Amino acid sequence: MLSYLIRRVLATIPVIGMVAFFVFSLLYLTPGDPAAVIAGDIATSEDIERIRQKLGLNEPFWTRFGTWAWAVLHGDLGISIFTNLPVTRLIAQRIEPTLSLAICTLIVAIVVAVPLGVIGAWKAGKFVDRLVMLFSVLGFSIPVFVLAYLLIYLFAIELDWLPVQGYTPIREGFWPWLSHLILPSIALGTIYIALIARITRATMLDVLAQDYVRTAHAKGLSPNAVLMQHALKNAAVPIVTIIGIGIALLISGVVVTETVFAMPGIGRLTVDAIIRRDYPIIQGVILLFSVIYVVVNLLVDLSYRLFDPRIQY
Repeated sequence: MLSYLIRRVLATIPVIGMVAFFVFSLLYLTPGDPAAVIAGDIATSEDIERIRQKLGLNEPFWTRFGTWAWAVLHGDLGISIFTNLPVTRLIAQRIEPTLSLAICTLIVAIVVAVPLGVIGAWKAGKFVDRLVMLFSVLGFSIPVFVLAYLLIYLFAIELDWLPVQGYTPIREGFWPWLSHLILPSIALGTIYIALIARITRATMLDVLAQDYVRTAHAKGLSPNAVLMQHALKNAAVPIVTIIGIGIALLISGVVVTETVFAMPGIGRLTVDAIIRRDYPIIQGVILLFSVIYVVVNLLVDLSYRLFDPRIQY
């Protein structure tokens, strides 16, 4: 186990290195002079030259990349062009809303999706199963921003049950904090729920057709015991895998959801940076999300043995 963990951690290093190289190259893949693009149409040549010096564009590419990578290894993601503040500070200021939204969405998705998938497989071919499949198709087809606006119109404007937009820190009260997360979590979690429910149903159908499940029924075990102790436990590995893969959907959905609900998180920071072409922030956020995704997939791989002791590393 320890040797496998060491190998996997070492294997992530070149992956993160390639991601870092790609992220750094974004600035230089921009058509034309990046400094002129950042400065804008009305900038003077002195403004452009100042930006070039600030970004180190006058130095060779590999020198700039080495300097940037060394700074990243020391926790320095650069300085924002427009705010002149460290990118790490800007991300730290915005991390709470994004973490809150991501955690709430994960909880909602897993709590809703796994039972839906299990019920759909248990009642395969029946009306309940068709409803689950219909929800899965619709949930995966409706864009996040469309569902978000529908939820805002119904629950925030028409019924006035929940706030329309914004975010309240948890230190100011649990309900004010949660009330601002319910609609964003549902909007972002729907596509995630549809994905997990569909994979859970397909995996459970395969497991329920196995001989040991029929043997469990023949022994007189209750349906709940068969589902939970035999079927779901053996179907856990593919379900956990799709949950880990779905983190990519969650990361991309955070950007859209925070924009629609005006949440001051990292997603909103990213959108504002793209509009302003604040490349240090864009580079820092993409690198952060990429590292998170790599680490989550590593944790998913390591969790397999918890669900299936037969897996050996």
